[in-house]
Amino acid sequence: MINIRKILTLLAVLACGWSVQAQEKIVNPDISYAGIPRSLTVGGIAVSGVEGYEDFMLTGISGLSVGQTITVPGNEVTDAVKRYWRHGLFSSVAISADSIVGDQIYLHIHLSVRPRVSTINYIGLKKSERDDMEAKLGIIKGGQLTPNIIDRAKILAKKYFDDKGYKNAEVNIRQRDDVANKNQVILDVEVDKKEKMRVHEIIIDGNEMLSDKKIKGRLFTKGAFSKTHEAGKFSTFFKSKKFTPERWKEDKQKLIDKYNEYGYRDATILEDSVWNFDEKHVNVYVKVDEGKKYFLRNINWVGNTVYSTDYLSNVLGMKKGDVYNQKLMNKRLSEDDDAVGNNYWNNGYLFYNLQPTEVNIVGDSVDLEMRIVEGQQAHINHVRINGNNRLYENVVRRELRTKPGDLFSKDALMRSARELASMGHFDPEKIDPKVEPNYLDGTVDINYNLEQKSNDQIEFSLGWGQTGVIG
Repeated sequence: MINIRKILTLLAVLACGWSVQAQEKIVNPDISYAGIPRSLTVGGIAVSGVEGYEDFMLTGISGLSVGQTITVPGNEVTDAVKRYWRHGLFSSVAISADSIVGDQIYLHIHLSVRPRVSTINYIGLKKSERDDMEAKLGIIKGGQLTPNIIDRAKILAKKYFDDKGYKNAEVNIRQRDDVANKNQVILDVEVDKKEKMRVHEIIIDGNEMLSDKKIKGRLFTKGAFSKTHEAGKFSTFFKSKKFTPERWKEDKQKLIDKYNEYGYRDATILEDSVWNFDEKHVNVYVKVDEGKKYFLRNINWVGNTVYSTDYLSNVLGMKKGDVYNQKLMNKRLSEDDDAVGNNYWNNGYLFYNLQPTEVNIVGDSVDLEMRIVEGQQAHINHVRINGNNRLYENVVRRELRTKPGDLFSKDALMRSARELASMGHFDPEKIDPKVEPNYLDGTVDINYNLEQKSNDQIEFSLGWGQTGVIG
């Protein structure tokens, strides 16, 4: 009996020993990434290095959670580190194991938060330029600073000065620790604008039908280029010689428009380049493929019932054999006072739409189809006046040529706006008539948005496109 008790006692002691051995705690384990992966359960997660944030918020970024089974070494921890980097708020990230107890691993996330901006100094700029830069760069006091933010700010600053004509401007953004504030930095935005760039020479290649003078312009005549002009030339004495990428981009499109005006619908720019001639000047090169000149052959009208084909053709004023001038066509269709579109818009057809379509091209001849959707006539429903706080409303309404129940008229709308401006009580730049068409019942509401102000000089403009009101 005694021997049996001794044996049982020995077995119990051995079992306890095995249990203790199985639950052995390994502190700061050295995890070999060349070893065999092992599945462990996350027993706990600690976070250090960041103040002012709740631990659950910081651990939530990792995607790891207590009770989760992970592989060590494995992708779960690697992916967690990547999530912190993608978040952009941290300058350093490391995840280690504090201990392994049995099949449980206790993780420790070590973070360093990126600094915040305490002060921004703009060096080398005027006050107005500083204000513009602050608005464009998007760096704010108190905001966290990342390498991406600094790189983006440099690009935006460089573009800002390029657009101003300072192509060689140098922008440096330096950061230094703010000794008075923990984990904060002072930013110094240093700008050396250099000289404003002008155009030394414009080199045009491939142009045979349009001469250099027609493209560049003369002293008292406009060319295709309206904003890019050579310095030191008598022909550009009264014109701006400043060069900016945005101006050059606009003039390249105007060059194509000029070719289209002369019938060269296929004209394209094959290549262009800009390089420094000296510290103050650039040379500009452009190579064009003019293509061939096109002429109108047939112009057919489709969908017109209000006006006859002969009438619309007479209004258009373009016929078979004429140069295919797209600029003139747009003017006659929608821009001129007596354009085709205005015949409809001034007769209530607010929903009118015209789409000129090239239906056939044979050799140098173009067949056009003028596809019209006339829609129904629109009657004016409500006329509202907003922003008038000084005059009796009936005094203002007396100046309007748009009355409820009337057929809509673009001419009446624009005349009403001019009459309001001529009263002298409203800021002409703020007179903003809004047209709100209702396609379902064929009516239109007009809202005159005004701002009280006495002015000596009044001016008003309203934009229209082929499809109707655009401004």
